Amino acid sequence: MAYTFRGGIHVNEYKNTAGKAVEALPDVKSVSIPLSQHIGAPAVPVVAVGDEVKIGQKIADVPEDKLGCPIHASISGKVTGIVKKTIPSGAVVEHIVIENDGMNEYDESVMPPEKPYTQMTADEIISVIRNAGIAGMGGASFPTYAKIRSAVGKVDTIIINCAECEPFITANHRLLVEEPDTIIGGVKILLHCLGVKETYIAIEDNKPDAIKIMKEKLAGNDDISVRVMKTKYPQGDERQLIYALKKVEIPTGNLPADVGCVLFNAETCASVYRAFAVGVPSVRRIVTVDGDCVNEPKNLLVPIGASVTDIIDFCGGLKKQPTRLISGGPMMGIAQWDREMPVTKATSAILFFSEDFGKKKTKNANCIHCGKCIKNCPMHIMPMYIAQFSKAGDYTRAEEYGAMSCVECGSCSYNCPGGVEIVQYIRVAKAAIRTEKARLKALGQNK
Repeated sequence: MAYTFRGGIHVNEYKNTAGKAVEALPDVKSVSIPLSQHIGAPAVPVVAVGDEVKIGQKIADVPEDKLGCPIHASISGKVTGIVKKTIPSGAVVEHIVIENDGMNEYDESVMPPEKPYTQMTADEIISVIRNAGIAGMGGASFPTYAKIRSAVGKVDTIIINCAECEPFITANHRLLVEEPDTIIGGVKILLHCLGVKETYIAIEDNKPDAIKIMKEKLAGNDDISVRVMKTKYPQGDERQLIYALKKVEIPTGNLPADVGCVLFNAETCASVYRAFAVGVPSVRRIVTVDGDCVNEPKNLLVPIGASVTDIIDFCGGLKKQPTRLISGGPMMGIAQWDREMPVTKATSAILFFSEDFGKKKTKNANCIHCGKCIKNCPMHIMPMYIAQFSKAGDYTRAEEYGAMSCVECGSCSYNCPGGVEIVQYIRVAKAAIRTEKARLKALGQNK
């Protein structure tokens, strides 16, 4: 029987690209690489306009005493600008613009470590991962080295998140099918570093080919096993995965490490392996390109900093006028307004939707007290009450009803027959609560 959690919803999967092998995006004329692609401090440029750079060369870094990841060149060429631009989250940050010289030369620093990971200490492994600039590639973008460091000595279980429960996205699916050894290699490095004996590779049961391949590859392996998950949204949320596999709930405000678990995305594991096997830092990622406007949906291997325009042109352009451009999945992704937006380490998908696609907005949306949002909520809170308190500006009551426990999966809004954009109201409440807490902290009045 497949593992699952309480609550959640079944959404139309639209896995149109599940059978499409990953293609490499042809050389682009230039890339615009954001210096804030991770949780933590933005990186600071270590190159200047006019410098010649090569693939894998460090172009920006974060001080050792601050949380953050270095940034590397994803193409070879000349730095033509260091400018402030908007990133998918909406923040304005510095970008390093590199004009492609077409040589595809790798920097001399791109080489594997001098000794194998089996002869390294945990600190040495963490240092290699940090220098490779690896951040969580499932969307959260937390620096991988910091996650490992905080888990050393605290966890007994590693979970590799291959659920990929959002509609349309198949980037991890294709990686599992096409490069299983790369993922497994990264898992073994993490196992050695963390010193644990139990790892679950969690794959939803709508990926039978990936499950078969991974089980065959891991036959006879005592430390790593495949766990088949029931296809349900949001199965890929870390709290739901942990409950499904371990039947343990994470208390509000706690982290997976507090219950003995640490989770990594499949593509993050592959990046870890490449950093040790060939010394390549995090400079490319797989992106699913889809939506009812796209002529040729694809899975593409894309250099970090490539624009949406370059990507959609390679997919045959658009067959309809889009009304929405989303970075990430349709449930939790971020709406964009600029086709020059660059791909970052967290960009799992680029989706174009027309006005014809998806749920239509309801005029005079109102809660009809049906209770569907409570039934479906994977966090077992009462979304409609939090939304009503938020709408009324009563953020204290919203917090009392568990606003900060919301994972913003969108299950409530998706199934609301009254058409209320519940999750958006909760996001507003959470932002207001954080702002008030920051104000009180500044005044020395912590609650």
